[in-house]
Amino acid sequence: MNIKIAYSGKNDATDAVADLKQQLSGVDSKMIIYFASSALDPNSLSDGMQRAFDGSTVFGCSTAGEIISGKMLKDSVVAMALDSTVAETVKIEVVEKVSADPDVSGAMASFGQYFGQDLHDMDVRKYVGIVLIDGLSGAEEQIMDQIGDLTNLTFIGGSAGDDLKFRKTFIYANGKGYTDAALLALVKTTSGFDIIKTQSFRELDKKLTVTKVNEARREVLEFNDQPAPKAYAEAVNASLENASSRFMTNPIGLMVDDEPYVRSPQQIAGNSMIFYCNVLEGMELSLLESTDIIKDTTAALEAKKKELGKISGVINFHCILRTLELQEKGLTDAYGKIFLDVPTIGFSTYGEEYIGHINQTSTMLVFK
Repeated sequence: MNIKIAYSGKNDATDAVADLKQQLSGVDSKMIIYFASSALDPNSLSDGMQRAFDGSTVFGCSTAGEIISGKMLKDSVVAMALDSTVAETVKIEVVEKVSADPDVSGAMASFGQYFGQDLHDMDVRKYVGIVLIDGLSGAEEQIMDQIGDLTNLTFIGGSAGDDLKFRKTFIYANGKGYTDAALLALVKTTSGFDIIKTQSFRELDKKLTVTKVNEARREVLEFNDQPAPKAYAEAVNASLENASSRFMTNPIGLMVDDEPYVRSPQQIAGNSMIFYCNVLEGMELSLLESTDIIKDTTAALEAKKKELGKISGVINFHCILRTLELQEKGLTDAYGKIFLDVPTIGFSTYGEEYIGHINQTSTMLVFK
């Protein structure tokens, strides 16, 4: 079996769980990961999934849209079951109250005890971490920084969504729906893993230097010693009133070795701009322009297939802003079909976690 995927469009949590259980019947799964619309009751869903797949390690989060092989969905649940030929051992930990003062050291110590090995001694080719974080907590940077300080293992994941309501997002584990929380999973893979990170942007010749910020709020007050909205609007040749309409196609990015690490604006708030991830004072950022998401993603997946020979499955952490751009351009069907012949699930995130907290990427965990 290796990996099996399923989805349900049932609008009741109990019905959706029953639907998934039927589709995944007969699967001797070691791990079940799932992503669900915030329209479904979080506690009923988490409890139902835990009971339905009691012999597996079961976890997931709420979304701003779902992805499964061949389709981009809304108001659904997608699930992936992995057996021991893919995931040899899995351990999860939930860290609560992350918006106040996140501390993942206890979770990381628990991993070391469970696997009987210091995290710094684990094989970086076999062990991979998955991280799902409350997408409204603002804690992603701190959590990823702490993980980076405590281990050399790769942790990859996404920030939970709530279908663009921006009210409450959920992490699912232990039969509960958690808010203000992060879930860390450590997976010992059987055949190894890889990462695909795609962002469909090219650098333009306009720079915006961050001259004043409120870091705690991810708020930029000034670019180039001007009010941030004014400087951004001038850079994209738009009026202040229309500047926000350019966020999807013209974000800004920190360039590292000619690769953009995108900083996506969320909204204009008076004379400042709120971002989806931290922007630090003194950063020199480049204005970016979107390229062809379909072409870029297809090329990245095909290159990875060629490199590995075969891919068993993909978990796709896909930024909501990319989803909105695809919707605007009528390309959601084309995007879903990129993954038609690879067992894939994913979700539209409020940010992606890989090395740090990033935006406007498709950051994918690939099982060899």
